[in-house]
Amino acid sequence: MSGHDKNRVSIAREEDPIPKGVRGHKRQALKRSIKSRHMFMIALAGVIGTGLFLGTGDVINRAGPGGTIAAYVVGGFLLWLTMSCLGETSSVMPASGSFQAHATKLLGPGTGFTIGWIYWLSWASFIGLEFLAAGIVMKFWFPDVPTAVWSGVFIVVLFVINLFSVRGFAEVESGLAFVKVAAVAAFIVIGGLVLVGVLGMDGETRPRWDNFYADGGFFPTGIGAVLAAMMTVIYTFMGSEVMGVAAGEAENPAKAVPKAVRTIVFRLVFLYLGAVVILIALIPWRQAGLSESPFVTVFEAIGIPFAADIMNFVVLVSILSVGNTGLYMCSRILWSLGHDGHAPKFFTRTLKNGSPYGGLIFTMVFGLLSLLSSFVAEDTLFVFLMSVSGIGGALSWITIALTQYSFRIKFVKSGGDVKQLPYRVPLFPAVPILVVLLNLAVFVGMALDPTQRLSLVIGLGVVPVCYGVYWLFIRPREKHLPSAEMEVRLPAEKV
Repeated sequence: MSGHDKNRVSIAREEDPIPKGVRGHKRQALKRSIKSRHMFMIALAGVIGTGLFLGTGDVINRAGPGGTIAAYVVGGFLLWLTMSCLGETSSVMPASGSFQAHATKLLGPGTGFTIGWIYWLSWASFIGLEFLAAGIVMKFWFPDVPTAVWSGVFIVVLFVINLFSVRGFAEVESGLAFVKVAAVAAFIVIGGLVLVGVLGMDGETRPRWDNFYADGGFFPTGIGAVLAAMMTVIYTFMGSEVMGVAAGEAENPAKAVPKAVRTIVFRLVFLYLGAVVILIALIPWRQAGLSESPFVTVFEAIGIPFAADIMNFVVLVSILSVGNTGLYMCSRILWSLGHDGHAPKFFTRTLKNGSPYGGLIFTMVFGLLSLLSSFVAEDTLFVFLMSVSGIGGALSWITIALTQYSFRIKFVKSGGDVKQLPYRVPLFPAVPILVVLLNLAVFVGMALDPTQRLSLVIGLGVVPVCYGVYWLFIRPREKHLPSAEMEVRLPAEKV
């Protein structure tokens, strides 16, 4: 079979010798030490972050009670659709480049180059800001210690964690995820007791349902506000793609990935929707998120001792978790780009433990430059980086859907039996098509919102620029195109 036959895939049993380009061979210098429990907790940690603890108040204030619930329901539905697509491809084509590596094989090297660099830029831009935010949070307890000192401490700690081993990253991220999940679960339970009138709030004990319909009704800002808030909601769900990246270093991706997809999405949606409903019930929508985290507002009104300390600790954990995840994903994306010839070979260098130190160093340096840009180029470079970061997540979800669609078509044409797949997208091709359409609808909502229009134009404008860079500077230097032949690993018992 020709290496450029884009209508075929190479299908192998799990016990067969692993061919070149698939887990283990020279291309795969990373270590497979992520267990199934790590995969689940890593995906949770990648999603539950500051977007929930700090950004939810802005969504409530913008969309009102009904608009907020609708936005999170649609966002959760889109999350499930996207993770289903990623689960199918990652379970049989595990790669540390995840959907970037899949796009290179299935959609062409130009698309793989473009989405890889956009996704890396979107995460790397935020890493420096996360470290700054961590330093600011620490001033709550240590006001006399400069922010830069704490930022430096956290930079060193997370860099060392990622440098030493993927197992270290997985264990730390699992611990951080547990703290965040416990905080959200406790909030839902305590807030639920207040909602039904078992516990008091602001010195008054009674059922609290009036905030759902008072002050303008269930949709006080109109249905259009749902679209305007969707980008913020989807952004809070970004990070779930880390599951696909981690699949490239999972001990048994054919089992770990399907299990993660089947269990994580509904638990995430339950946690998010549960927390959002409680917030809407206990805080008038016009007051949500105006001066502090809505979670702090509720805990203090209930009378929880040290409410501000507790939530600041949870926010700090969330910030460090995002930084930890960002470093991990960025280094693996650069490693994959380097192996495809779409980035300097320095990014493919690894330690004996499999840690890609080249990508880690470059990502850390860029993150610090991004942090610096927030001070010295706030109206130019910083706006550009934040715009790309916001749009990059939605573009990655669209790419995940397109790669799954292409994979399924070519897998079947090559004689593959869909029933053999460890995880398969239901209702194909409706699911990947819906992912694309819903993300495009979000772009339309941003275009109609004057406050988000510039970010949309800048973010989407990077796409043709990246394609142009590839065709003008990368493609002419490629002696051989990356092989378009896909090597699919099916579980032995299903072949």
